[in-house]
Amino acid sequence: MKIKLLTIFVLILSLMSCKNETQKNNPNTTEAEEVTVDESLKLRLDNGEKWVANKETHIGIKNMDSLIKAFNTDDTKNYFDLGEALSKQTSYVIKNCSMKGEPHDQLHIVLVPMLDEISVLKEAKNNKDASKALENLKALITKYFIYFRYSKT
Repeated sequence: MKIKLLTIFVLILSLMSCKNETQKNNPNTTEAEEVTVDESLKLRLDNGEKWVANKETHIGIKNMDSLIKAFNTDDTKNYFDLGEALSKQTSYVIKNCSMKGEPHDQLHIVLVPMLDEISVLKEAKNNKDASKALENLKALITKYFIYFRYSKT
């Protein structure tokens, strides 16, 4: 129950923190993935191409990926500390949100589940639950890199 409330709070906070309003679904997108926040929102490509993410989002997700890779080589396996470090990166992404429209909506489809898994990492009562959350988080980060890119233009 605590995780669900935290998730709802973080989702509301992230939506309010974004500087731009989102737009309705773009009919020029193609269906592609099962990652969803709810059944009406599906992760998809932009006409077969990756969505363009803002620089800060891309940096934040790359930093998360690096933190997880470093964690995998560390013998201490402190999932709480990893969760805290990952939370800082997601806060950076949310705080620096400049995306709008469908790319913004698509980012939230992958970002919200990431926030859930990070909460599980920080609150897990055992390493089995934390390890499962970490595996789910790694899969979500992989999805991000499949569906998003950064472009300087």
